[in-house]
Amino acid sequence: MPGAASFAFRKATGPRPAFIFMKLKIIQGGRLALFTWMVCSAAVLHADIKLPAIFSDHAVLQKGSKVPVWGKAAPGEDVSVAIGGVTAKTRTRGDGRWAVRLDLLRLGPGPFEMEIKGRNTMVIHDVLIGEVWLASGQSNMEWWLKNNRADKQEVADSENNQLRQFLVNQAMVPERADEMAGGWSVAGPQTSGGFSAVGYYFGKALQKELRTPVAIINASRGRTGIEGWISEDGLAHDDELAAAARRYKAERETPAAPQADAAVVKKPKEPEQIGGYLFNGMIAPLVPYAIRGVIWYQGETNAGRAWQYRTAFPLLIQDWRAQWGQGDFPFYFCQLANHGGKSREHMESGWSEIREAQSKALELLNTGQAVLIDIGEAADVHPRNKRDVGDRLSRLALAQTYGRKIVYSGPVYAGMTVAGETVKLHFEHAEGGLVARPLPGSYKPSSVEEKEVPLMRNSSDSELEGFEICGEDRKWMWALARIKGDEIEVWSPAVTEPVAVRYAWAMNPTCNLYNGAGLPASPFRTDTFPVSTVDVRY
Repeated sequence: MPGAASFAFRKATGPRPAFIFMKLKIIQGGRLALFTWMVCSAAVLHADIKLPAIFSDHAVLQKGSKVPVWGKAAPGEDVSVAIGGVTAKTRTRGDGRWAVRLDLLRLGPGPFEMEIKGRNTMVIHDVLIGEVWLASGQSNMEWWLKNNRADKQEVADSENNQLRQFLVNQAMVPERADEMAGGWSVAGPQTSGGFSAVGYYFGKALQKELRTPVAIINASRGRTGIEGWISEDGLAHDDELAAAARRYKAERETPAAPQADAAVVKKPKEPEQIGGYLFNGMIAPLVPYAIRGVIWYQGETNAGRAWQYRTAFPLLIQDWRAQWGQGDFPFYFCQLANHGGKSREHMESGWSEIREAQSKALELLNTGQAVLIDIGEAADVHPRNKRDVGDRLSRLALAQTYGRKIVYSGPVYAGMTVAGETVKLHFEHAEGGLVARPLPGSYKPSSVEEKEVPLMRNSSDSELEGFEICGEDRKWMWALARIKGDEIEVWSPAVTEPVAVRYAWAMNPTCNLYNGAGLPASPFRTDTFPVSTVDVRY
């Protein structure tokens, strides 16, 4: 009959109904209409608390007085976070977001359970409190510990509940993301192989010395330029970089239709090469997770634009510090290792120039550089010796961040004087004295092959290798060099009125200057002559 209705109910299973589906049949005018209504029970008239992936089982929180924890829930919902007797409360904003800060200064390492309570409750298990470092960059930071045959035993012996990694899943997106995928791992034979090798050795050294939990947040991706890791806000501080990033983004998101008569169709840049895309997908979602500092290994992709790196690299450091709002946190980075064939020619090199650009970043407060000029491989851009890389980065952190009395740098050029036909060079960080390390007769271009080749010497009669000298004509000559007390004397019979000296100024130089602590001298030049990449732009 008209207006008659029949009802069918389906109840959800479980201790209490979450949803009730009501099917309503109404017959009107000889037609049957079917409507399905979903009625929410009182138990689900809210949004469950949601946390970013980094707040999950096995997490390590940075020891500090204002440690942020954040997430989402229903608008206006009361939320509390508790760990080890420390509790913080808040109420969600209109968009459902909430954030608290915890005072964890007086809490021990744990493990703890962290309880987040609103209208529902979440518990994160096995949470430690210690030291958290962000490890980022391109493939040499991404390089897994298990990729190195020499580290096989290291993986087998790596059981350490106090050493952990959060691996950020790789993502490149045009707009800033709120969330990312990833997960925590505790160091052990089944997991450590997937750690960043550099991050693992860095973290292991810190954990051993500090006797506290150490975590590495691994946000890295191979073949990436520095521009992709800088935020849109950061890029805006440089008109040239910002304009290029906007152009590449527009080409990527709205590619021009190919013309029928076009001989070449321009291919948009890959996402990882576009300014801001890596930051948006892999760094922004981490902010403001409390960290002690950053370790960075990147630059190979930017070697062809080394002069511009003098602007881009400090920009990235300042951008990340501004994003986190923790002040000038420590930022320690790797100078590019030696790579490629050796040469007797005096050539300009993008790799030399980018090493100089990296060194320039030391003008920023609370930075440090691990020099790797002696551990690279001629035939492989991925040197397998990540143990020394991690060790040199950890020395910087232990000395400059944690106050340990250890040598953390090799000799660094500090000035020069000219005395007739000789240039005298002065250095900082010559602890234990300047040392000319003996050079071998041969070397392996690749550590994974047994083949050895003779070592090319450019100044075979010299105590020190790797020095060049020139006069006003700017014609570089291989120089003789020797240690004289706390100075180095450099000269050449072919240069009677010297004006400038360079050291290890090549993609893969032969060089042997160290200090008494066994750390290599950083490549340098005393001149300010124009370089080969000065006009190359992003």
